[in-house]
Amino acid sequence: MDFTWGVSSSAHQIEGGWDADGKGPSIWDNFTHVPGNVNNNDTGDIACDSYNKVEEDIYMLRALGVKNYRFSLSWPRIFPTGRNNSINTYKVDGVNLKGYNAWSLMDNFEWVDGYDPRFGLHQIDFDNPNRPRTPKRSAVYYAEIIRNNGRAHLHHHQL
Repeated sequence: MDFTWGVSSSAHQIEGGWDADGKGPSIWDNFTHVPGNVNNNDTGDIACDSYNKVEEDIYMLRALGVKNYRFSLSWPRIFPTGRNNSINTYKVDGVNLKGYNAWSLMDNFEWVDGYDPRFGLHQIDFDNPNRPRTPKRSAVYYAEIIRNNGRAHLHHHQL
C-alpha cells in the first residue's frame, strides 16, 4: 500500500458540546474551567462546534480533497464518568445510542466517497435487502477494548 497524507483533529479543540447529550466532563473540561489556568480563561465548551456541525465539517474535508481523516471523540461522550460501566444512554429519536455515535460517525466519513468493502467495522451484505452487518475482526477487537476500559485482552493471533 502506498503512503498517503491525512489530517486529524483533537476532540477538546474542535468538538464543543462539552456537556451536551449526556457527556461527562473530561480532564480538559475540568482544567479549563478553573479561572486562571488558561490564557483569557478560554475553554473548549464550544471550540469549533464540530459536535453540532458534523455535516459542514465533512463538506469542508471533501472540498479540501482530504482522503484520510483521523477524528478524535471525547471519551466522556461515550463513558460519562470515565468508566466502561457508565456508557452514555442518551437517546436520539427513541434510539439508545450506547456508544453508537462513534461508530456511526466513522461510517459517515467512510461513505462520503461511496462504499468500498474495505471500509468500516462491519461487513455489509448488500445482496440482502435488510443489509445485515457482520462485525469484522477490528470491530470485535474495538468492542473488547471498550468492555475492558481501554485494555485489550485478546491475543494478537485472535484478531
